[in-house]
Amino acid sequence: MSSFFELVGFGDQGWGGALLKGLWVTLQISFGAFLVGMLIGLAVATVKLNGPRPLVRVAQLYTTLCRSVPELLLILLLFYVGSMGLDQLFAWLGYGGLQLDGTLVAIAVLGLVQGAYAAEIFRAAIQAVPYGQIEAARAFGMRGRALFLRVTLPAMAPHALAGMANLWVVLIKDSALISVVGTNELLFTAKQAAGSTRHYLTFYLVAAAMYYLLTLMSNLLCGWLERRFQRWMPSV
Repeated sequence: MSSFFELVGFGDQGWGGALLKGLWVTLQISFGAFLVGMLIGLAVATVKLNGPRPLVRVAQLYTTLCRSVPELLLILLLFYVGSMGLDQLFAWLGYGGLQLDGTLVAIAVLGLVQGAYAAEIFRAAIQAVPYGQIEAARAFGMRGRALFLRVTLPAMAPHALAGMANLWVVLIKDSALISVVGTNELLFTAKQAAGSTRHYLTFYLVAAAMYYLLTLMSNLLCGWLERRFQRWMPSV
């Protein structure tokens, strides 16, 4: 037991500080990718519902591709192909080699992948809004952004919340996939600690416990938000 606390402690030989730093990177990646995914998903859902036909087909191709190809393969493709493309672009512009921040790249890659799932959640939530509310807003002269921000978005939020909460929990776990490209998030740090000390079971169990606690706290927060949003829903 004493060796366990030495391994995961905060002393000179312990990995506690590194694991907490990895957890913080995991939170940064998850939260950043969640925001990016929401923005992409909202834009794609809007295009699929009301956009011109060429853009609708592009949006359909995007969501189908991201939901068909394994996420790990997408992450590898987007990370390496995107990095090589940007590096060549900056070299062509005369700026030399480009040093990309691993966390920002991870956020962009995961956000792009999760945006396909968020798009379907938002599309279903928008379609669940009673059309009479939209017609009433238009009768008062609302159009475009004002209609969306003041009527559609508040009305669709309760319908989308459960799906987005589930997407957030899935995203926390999917952030571990970024470890394959060398980003120092929680799982990558646990693998480093396990390989350095040869205590594989110890550090993988600690990482699993940290993921579990993070998911548990997220579920509690999402449950509280759902109860708050239920006040906006009509009583049956």
